[in-house]
Amino acid sequence: MTTTSDKSTATLLQLSSLTQYFIPLGNYFFPILIWAFRKDKSQFVDYNGKQVLNFQLSLLLYSVILIAIAVPTLLYSFFSNVTFQQLENGNFDIDQLAVVNLSGIAIVAITAVVIFFTLKIVEFFLIIYAAVKASNGEQYKYPLSISFIK
Repeated sequence: MTTTSDKSTATLLQLSSLTQYFIPLGNYFFPILIWAFRKDKSQFVDYNGKQVLNFQLSLLLYSVILIAIAVPTLLYSFFSNVTFQQLENGNFDIDQLAVVNLSGIAIVAITAVVIFFTLKIVEFFLIIYAAVKASNGEQYKYPLSISFIK
């Protein structure tokens, strides 16, 4: 049986990952702090803490991969018509950086950016959903979550 205190703590634990919108890296620090203080006292809070941290770490991994795909391919696409000599001398036309010059590889980068923003929107709603589940005393496992912490 899950107590009201455990439900409240688990809900706060889930919602604490939303602090990323106000405090950089708050989605890691606050869940870790809450989980560290309460994981030994409640199995329900321990489970929710692991789920939150695994989900946030998974999203970090996915974001790093998407950024590693998007940034180099976009840079390549924008600067593919400019030589290194033109960059050193500064004598290239701004028309060479036009969007018209984007190659087919830019579609990969644009797709990565769209997936990244979609992940961030889905993350927000999944956090709210998990908090509602925690407040009801139900265990919730995030989709697309890798079990880093077991």
